[in-house]
Amino acid sequence: MTTDQITYLVFGLVLALALVFDLGLLSKKGKLVTIKQALYQTFFWVGLALAFFVFLWIEKDENLALQYLSGYLMEWSLSIDNIFVFIIIFSAFGVKEKHYGRVLLIGIMMAIIFRVIFITVGVALVDRFYWIIYIFGAFLVFTGYKIFTSTENEEFDPHKSKVYKFMQRFLPLVPHDGDGKYMIKENGKPVYTTLFVTVIMLAAIDIVFAMDSIPAVMGISMNKLVIYTSNIFAVLGLRSLFFLLRGAINKFDYLQQGIAVVLVFIGLKMLGEHWINQWLDKTIQVIISLGVIMVCLAGSVFYSLFVDKKKPDYNSSTQEDDPADIDLNF
Repeated sequence: MTTDQITYLVFGLVLALALVFDLGLLSKKGKLVTIKQALYQTFFWVGLALAFFVFLWIEKDENLALQYLSGYLMEWSLSIDNIFVFIIIFSAFGVKEKHYGRVLLIGIMMAIIFRVIFITVGVALVDRFYWIIYIFGAFLVFTGYKIFTSTENEEFDPHKSKVYKFMQRFLPLVPHDGDGKYMIKENGKPVYTTLFVTVIMLAAIDIVFAMDSIPAVMGISMNKLVIYTSNIFAVLGLRSLFFLLRGAINKFDYLQQGIAVVLVFIGLKMLGEHWINQWLDKTIQVIISLGVIMVCLAGSVFYSLFVDKKKPDYNSSTQEDDPADIDLNF
């Protein structure tokens, strides 16, 4: 077996064991997840991702390991954006808290399948038509600028989304959770509950966010192993992160600005790759990217939690429940 095959095998085995451990010991069907449990689960998934970083450092080389770490931090920070919209979706469809864990798990598993497909197609396209990388770069610059300068506070309404309207048109939906089931029979005919709708909405919203995150990690590394593993580890930790941050997500007011700066930076790096490669080697580029990601994300969180909160809030009545300023009209 080649070293790449061994690495993929180790990743798959670790992932399978981790899912069994997480589902069997850390998660129990129908039970509420406490902040303490969510913290343990978050430590578990982050620790596992960092352990894989150490494995890559030892088994492969430090450059690839740093690429993976940069990609993972990028994906992990972008996943926080998902959480706010997840909260809105759960609230819109009246999902009971005891069903959160199971619904999130199925939605995230579907999201991983879609991401694997997108990554495979994206890498294949870049391999064949390298100029597509410049389109991705321009898209990231535009998206980052749009997020950074956005001032609209229109709240995302899942009932008005195209995905929900499509389901409403072609599927028999019922306005209840069917006592925890996704499909039940009424009058002898199968109908789909709000839990089914919520799962589809969670998977759909992740597809929207993947349109930013996958090009972003490709701007850090074109190595398939790095792209796959950083994405999957970040998405798998999303469920525990949801339970940990759902009560405090609105405190990270400037996280989006930090993410926007990172997206613009990576987009510009993709656009100027030809010239950057003539001046800097790949290891230096990866170290700079990792530094920019860490500084921007840590700086935006610090500013949100400590600096901005010290300012007098004259417009608190108009800024409550400010959702993510991103186009979610999917």
